[in-house]
Amino acid sequence: MKTAVVTDSTAYIPKETRERLHIHMMPLNVIFSNEAYREEVDITADEFYEEVKRQEKLPTTSQPPIGLFVEKFEELEKEYDDVISIHLSSGISGTYQGAVSAGEMVEGINVHAFDSEISCSVQGFYVLEAAKMALEGKGAGEIMARLEEMKPSVKAYFMADDLSHLQRGGRLSSAQALIGSLLQVKPVLHFVEKVIVPFEKIRTRKKAMKRIADLLGEDAASGAKYKAVIIHARREAEAKDWKTELEARFPNVEFDISYFGPVIGTHLGEGSMGMGWYKV
Repeated sequence: MKTAVVTDSTAYIPKETRERLHIHMMPLNVIFSNEAYREEVDITADEFYEEVKRQEKLPTTSQPPIGLFVEKFEELEKEYDDVISIHLSSGISGTYQGAVSAGEMVEGINVHAFDSEISCSVQGFYVLEAAKMALEGKGAGEIMARLEEMKPSVKAYFMADDLSHLQRGGRLSSAQALIGSLLQVKPVLHFVEKVIVPFEKIRTRKKAMKRIADLLGEDAASGAKYKAVIIHARREAEAKDWKTELEARFPNVEFDISYFGPVIGTHLGEGSMGMGWYKV
């Protein structure tokens, strides 16, 4: 029984990793004026942030068409018995539902859609785990059980440097954005019940990052092994410095660095920073 692993572009898994682990990726789109770009295919994160500066209006985003999912699943059924399709939170995108609907349209392959209830490389934690298990020959039932087992320990907190993106993209209410910009607040955000909500209002970027590190510290204090990822929107040097500092502080945590790509960057904006982790 061979199992394929599919995800979407918002997991921001590098192309070479996807190829090495046989991960199939469905791109979401970012739309400037009337021009659609498939993220991770037609436009890179750096190109995206440059284009945002040039444009007067913020871009919009769209999920992969169901037809693309159907095509992908039909292509996979030639070689696989099952597919595990792992997607960004169904509370902020219809991508997961698209995979579910497409799965009902294809015969000859069992589609198991998994709602990560989160996004970015924290969603990627599930994808990498599933892909490694699939390569070891594990079945879909065992892989799905492992993903559910991971869920309670998966956490992520992030900070938008400028709240206007979240507000204009409809992912945060106007009142919350207005209050934040007036007070120069850098709210720490997180996912609750599949949607993005404020966790705490913090006055400065430095304090917000310290608060996120302390939240990791609360979990890492158990001494258990954790994997963590620092996620940045065009702040690579700052992310590297933070990683060095955190590695010294938390020897039981393995750190990686990733980025907020075009689709998530549309809602968070350049300068955003976050971190996610789970118990290994």
